[in-house]
Amino acid sequence: MKKIINTTKAPAPIGPYNQAVLTGNTLYISGQIPINPETGDLIEGDIKKETKQSMENLKAILTEAGMTFENVVKASIFVSDMHQFAQINEVYAMYFDANTAPARETVEVANLPKFVNVEISMIAVK
Repeated sequence: MKKIINTTKAPAPIGPYNQAVLTGNTLYISGQIPINPETGDLIEGDIKKETKQSMENLKAILTEAGMTFENVVKASIFVSDMHQFAQINEVYAMYFDANTAPARETVEVANLPKFVNVEISMIAVK
């Protein structure tokens, strides 16, 4: 059985999907882009701020599901420019302990929703 997880502290989905789905002890979080959930505005022009907003959106969804970043076992990062990897990684690293960080891939793509520069999705387990 699956349970839909949604919170007003993260941006509402912009398509036919939910913020996250909990099935058993596993939480699948949809990709989060740098949208401020309070204003609905995109955060643009600074990849560190964009990454931070995406991570804060993920944090809000994890919290709604009763989890933290310590529960994350897999992350996927999609970027529009791999030259920004170091800056993205610098912000991302603030949310994890290096010894217990999840598995991850970072992939450069041609375009992302709303033509943002970064999108991050995660899988977490209780």
